[in-house]
Amino acid sequence: MPSLPTPPSTEPPTPLLPPPQDADEGRYLALRTRDARFDGRFFTGVTSTGIYCRPVCSVRTPKRENCRFFDLAAQAERAGFRPCLRCRPEVSPTSLVWSTQDASHLLVHHALRLLDAPDALQSDPHSAQALAERLGVSDRHLRRLFEAQLGLSPLQYLQTRRLLTAKQLLTDTPLPVTQVALASGFGSVRRFNAAFAQHYGLNPTALRRSGARMGERAGEGATATLRLAYRPPLDAPALLAFFAKRQFHGVEWAQPEGGAHSLRRTVRLRPSVGAQPITGWIQAQFDAARHQVLLQTSDSLYPVLPAVLRRVRALLDLDADPTPINAVLHADFPHGDGLRVPGAWDGLELAVRAVLGQQITVAAARTLGQRLVERFGEPIATPWPQLNRLFPTADVLARAEGDALGQLGIVRQRQAAIVALARAVDAGQITLDSTADVPATTRALCALPGIGDWTAQYIAMRVLRWPDAFVAGDVALHKALGVQGQKQPARAATEASAAWQPWRSYAVVRAWASLEASAEPAAPTPPIANPLSNP
Repeated sequence: MPSLPTPPSTEPPTPLLPPPQDADEGRYLALRTRDARFDGRFFTGVTSTGIYCRPVCSVRTPKRENCRFFDLAAQAERAGFRPCLRCRPEVSPTSLVWSTQDASHLLVHHALRLLDAPDALQSDPHSAQALAERLGVSDRHLRRLFEAQLGLSPLQYLQTRRLLTAKQLLTDTPLPVTQVALASGFGSVRRFNAAFAQHYGLNPTALRRSGARMGERAGEGATATLRLAYRPPLDAPALLAFFAKRQFHGVEWAQPEGGAHSLRRTVRLRPSVGAQPITGWIQAQFDAARHQVLLQTSDSLYPVLPAVLRRVRALLDLDADPTPINAVLHADFPHGDGLRVPGAWDGLELAVRAVLGQQITVAAARTLGQRLVERFGEPIATPWPQLNRLFPTADVLARAEGDALGQLGIVRQRQAAIVALARAVDAGQITLDSTADVPATTRALCALPGIGDWTAQYIAMRVLRWPDAFVAGDVALHKALGVQGQKQPARAATEASAAWQPWRSYAVVRAWASLEASAEPAAPTPPIANPLSNP
C-alpha cells in the first residue's frame, strides 16, 4: 500500500499523518486514531486474538508487534484471522482503484468489482473461467495476477464475500439460517455450516447469538437495521437535496433538512433472468456521528438483501474514497470535498429521466416523469403515504404507444428514445448497472434514436458508476466553468477537465453545486436547465 495521502481541507494542505517509516507504520497510526477516512482501505489482523478489524474498531488498540495489515478482508481470512464481531468488517466500504494503475492492476480491480456484484454470489463456485472470459483473458492468467497482486485466488475472494454477506444477514436480520445460506450464495446449509466452521470456528447460529450479545453490550440490540459504512467527509444534506429536487411523488421521498437525513423509495428487483420481480420499499438514514447509513427494508426484500445492499451503496456513493478525489479537485472546487455522485436505484429509470430532461428544466422534466409514473407505474402499499407507486418496467415502456406518451406531453423524438431504450433493456441488448462495460454501453446508447453523448455520459456517471464521465455539452456546466460565451463551449469544458481526470464525474457535481451556491440567496433558486444537447 502506498504511503497514506494528505487529506483534503479548506486550509492549506497539511500532512494527514507524520511521514511513516513504512506503510504499516502509517496504518498503525490510522488505527490508533480510529480515522474513518481509512475505513475499508486496510484491515488489521491481531495475532494475539486471531481476529481482524477495521481501522475504526472501538476496542483497545493492540500492540504494534501484534498487528498485521491487509488490503482486503479476504487476505486476512486466508491468513487465518476471523472477522471482529464489534466493528464488523462486512459493513465497511469497498476500496476501488480506477485509472491510476497499470493494466494488470486495472484488470484485477475490475475483476474484484464483478466479484462484488450480488449476482456473483449466486454463480457456480467453479466459474472463474467465465469471469476470465468476460475480462478477455485466460483463467490461468487471471489466477496468476490474483496470486501475484493479492496473494489469493478469485474463488477465495468470492468465498470471503459470501461469508461476510452471510455474517451481516445473520447479525442484522431475523432471516432463518437456511435463507441466509441461499441468499449468500451457498448451495446448501451443509456447505454453509462447513464454511463457517472452517473460517470462523463456529456455526452460523452461534455467530448470530454472539453478534446479538455484542450488540446488547454496545447498546444497539439485535434489530432488522442493516449498517453500511462510508468514509467521511460526506455531505448528506447536499446528496439528499439532489434527490429531492428530482423526486417523483409516490416513488421516492428525500428529507435533506432537519435532524433525520433520510431517503425512502419504492423498489423492484428481479432475482435472476426469467424470475418474478420482487417489490418493496427501503429507507436509508444517515448516521453522521458513526459515518454509516442505517438501512431498513420491507420484509419482502429479505430474500434479495445482498442485491439491495449493493444498490444502496451505489445509490448513495458510499464506496467513494474522498482522499484521492479531493487531492485532484480541491484546488478548483474547495467547497465540494463532501459531495458525492448521486447514483440510481434502477438503470432504466435513470436513463428515462435523462431522456425526459433533454433541453428542459429539472422542474419540467420532473413533471413529465410524474405523468409517466402515474400513467404506467404499478401501485404498491408502503408504511408512508408519500410512497405508493413503482416506476414502470422495461417491458411496459417497450409496449407504450406513441399516442399514450404524447398525451403526457412527451415530444415525438423522446417518445422514440424511451421506447427504443426500454426495448433494448428488456431484450438484454443493453445492461444498465455498475458491472457493464462503459465504452461498449455508451456506444450502444448513442446508437439508439434520440440519445446523444450527453445522455450516455450522464448514464455512465450515475448508473455505470464511472468516475471519469464528463457531460461536455452541459449548459449548466458551461456556466459554472465560465465558458458559456465561447464559440465552442463543449470543447473548452473538455480542455479544462483534463486536470480533473480520473474524477471528472465528481468535478461535474461540484461545478453544478457551485452554480447553485452562487445564486441570489434572497430569491428562490431557479431551476437549472438539464442541458441535454443531443443532436
